[in-house]
Amino acid sequence: MTTHEDALAHVRAILGFIGEDPDREGLVETPARVVRSWQEHFSGYKQDPADCLARTFSEIEGYDQMVLLTGLDIHSHCEHHMVPFVGKAHVAYIPDGKVVGLSKLAKVVEIYSKRLQVQEKLTAQIANAIQSHLQPLGVAVVVQARHFCMCYRGVHQPHAWTTTSKLTGIFLEDNATRSEFLRLITIGQAPASGL
Repeated sequence: MTTHEDALAHVRAILGFIGEDPDREGLVETPARVVRSWQEHFSGYKQDPADCLARTFSEIEGYDQMVLLTGLDIHSHCEHHMVPFVGKAHVAYIPDGKVVGLSKLAKVVEIYSKRLQVQEKLTAQIANAIQSHLQPLGVAVVVQARHFCMCYRGVHQPHAWTTTSKLTGIFLEDNATRSEFLRLITIGQAPASGL
């Protein structure tokens, strides 16, 4: 198990590796700052999405139509280069007798985002967690993100967006339901807004 002191030493070593002097005034506190920021960036490893999806509500007057959250902020880090990717997630489900608090859906997105990720896996994890724990008639998740590993290194494509989707149940099987979801997430939405 890597200790806090180990992590500080590793950051100091990386500073030296890139050609910096970790003892110069501006960098003396940098290892501690980096370790604190990583604890925040990767806090999803210490959280279980099942905990926030455990409490459901069944007094919903027979509601059986789409529940949709759009424009949820994604701040994650790619597992290949450990640089950020940022964007939006759109999450929908059709309940089968029970619903969950809306903030809990946003929390599931946040928990999985706060781990090293690839966008495809992130999209699937969000959808699979909701499907597994709520057992709805279907789940739809779309993630749109800009990857810094493509923006300022490698192919240098700062305006490229990646879109991934994961559909289950009725969203996968029924064209009308899928079309309604896709229409609703585009109303008033532009991928680049706010980024």
